[in-house]
Amino acid sequence: MAPQLFAAEANASGSRSLTITLFLVFVVITLGITIWASRQTKTATDFYAGGRQFSGFQNGMAIGGDYMSAASFLGIAGLIALYGYDGFLYSIGFLVAWLVALLLVAEFLRNSGRFTMADVLAFRMRQRPVRTAASVSTIVVSIFYLIAQMVGAGALVSLLLGIKPGATFLGMDANTAKIATIILVGALMIVYVTVGGMKGTTYVQIVKAFMLMSGALIMVLLVLAHYKFNLSALLGDAAARSGKGSAFLEPGLRYGVETAGDAAKTFYSKMDLLSLGLALVLGTAGLPHILTRFYTVPTSRIARKSVLWAIGIIGTFYLFTLALGFGAAALVGGTEITAQDKAGNTAAPQLAQRLGIDYLGGETGGAIMLAVIAAVAFATILAVVAGLTLASSSSLAHDFYASVIKRGNASERDEVRVARYSALLIGAVAIALSIFAQSLNVAFLVALAFAVAASANLPAILYSLFWRRFNTSGALWSIYGGLISAVVLVFFSPVVSGSATAMFPDQDWHFFPLSNPGIISIPLGFFFGWLGTVLSKETDPEKYAELEVRALTGHGAH
Repeated sequence: MAPQLFAAEANASGSRSLTITLFLVFVVITLGITIWASRQTKTATDFYAGGRQFSGFQNGMAIGGDYMSAASFLGIAGLIALYGYDGFLYSIGFLVAWLVALLLVAEFLRNSGRFTMADVLAFRMRQRPVRTAASVSTIVVSIFYLIAQMVGAGALVSLLLGIKPGATFLGMDANTAKIATIILVGALMIVYVTVGGMKGTTYVQIVKAFMLMSGALIMVLLVLAHYKFNLSALLGDAAARSGKGSAFLEPGLRYGVETAGDAAKTFYSKMDLLSLGLALVLGTAGLPHILTRFYTVPTSRIARKSVLWAIGIIGTFYLFTLALGFGAAALVGGTEITAQDKAGNTAAPQLAQRLGIDYLGGETGGAIMLAVIAAVAFATILAVVAGLTLASSSSLAHDFYASVIKRGNASERDEVRVARYSALLIGAVAIALSIFAQSLNVAFLVALAFAVAASANLPAILYSLFWRRFNTSGALWSIYGGLISAVVLVFFSPVVSGSATAMFPDQDWHFFPLSNPGIISIPLGFFFGWLGTVLSKETDPEKYAELEVRALTGHGAH
């Protein structure tokens, strides 16, 4: 028994060393890219938009890198592994959302703005109040999204270092190790943004997207090969090992649950499903770090092409999540997944370890496969948090500092300097909040960010682009109304208190029954935008006509 125990400990130690080595290699490579990019970053356009030099394919890869986050790789795979059919609803929602971005936002936004979402909103309105509101909204949405990535990093490190309740590593228990990882990831993302700007961040995104697609493809092929490409056998084993039987392959395990004798609970469960779908489908077109990507290409035509590339890359990846999630359920099992992480965030890395053991030479192969996929997951997290931090710090510097505080009189050098300081501040806030959210699934957390983006940003963007009567009052009512309603409903929902998996499980102040506020807050965002507009007499049809020409033709675009 003792030799077996010693061998297991030796394998665990080897896995840790390999994982840390691969992670450090990725960090060194990406830091090299970032330092190189910093030498190419000489103007505000370079820092905010990468000099507008990227091709459609490059930007499509970068968009994919931004979008295929820890929520996609870790969170969705975990949800499918634990909830089967209902977990896959996230993949469908995230993918369909790109049609809204392609048809309603991408080309018009690229033609109408310069660096941020606020450039479009403020074009025909009073600059200072609108830019302030857009900056606040951008920061709130980005922080929600950042929390999800940090939580994913914390869950991942516990698996990599073999830390379970009662175990320690370098004197740290599981909770301390997670917190240390969150701080490390936060520090790295600040370095990427402050040193490399958009150019460095974009190249990091491209490298990460290639690594993620390659790693996911290898895992998918191994899962399918295990079942001789018989999907029926895969799904059957997944249902059997999930502990939920045939219900695993049917809707209603997590959303739309029928509760006998409690009509209200059944109704709220079904409304939660509709709310989630609405948030996922509409949220992408309002995400600040995605919107800024449209400014990194030279023309609106290339912006549209980059979205088409992104749809192809992202669509393929979300098909992969089916095999990853059901493969984890079949080969790892729901019990083992939840023993490591209750929210299922480690299902994909655990599957990688199992595949390595089965196909790459036992425990050593498992350690190698786990290390490789873990490094890919870390790359995913680092790249996404860099994009998010850049979007929010850019808005704070370009919209609030340069346009509101300095009234348009700030130099480009000062603006970029403030953006770098802003990245440090936003990173610190995200780190602090992430420590309290470690019990939540990362895909679920991202869905909240989508709900806030769809409630606050999307109504204002669409009204500004397509409604002649829309004015400053409508923009402010839309942004603040949607933002406050979404955040308040989340704060008083079971996500924050009143449930075993809440941020504060020992407290209960919730009164809003839904976990996702989208079905209430998104219509409120559109309603407040309409109400604020009709209550104000301000109108500028000439400025709207100019915006319309620019949005449709690209005339005068930067």
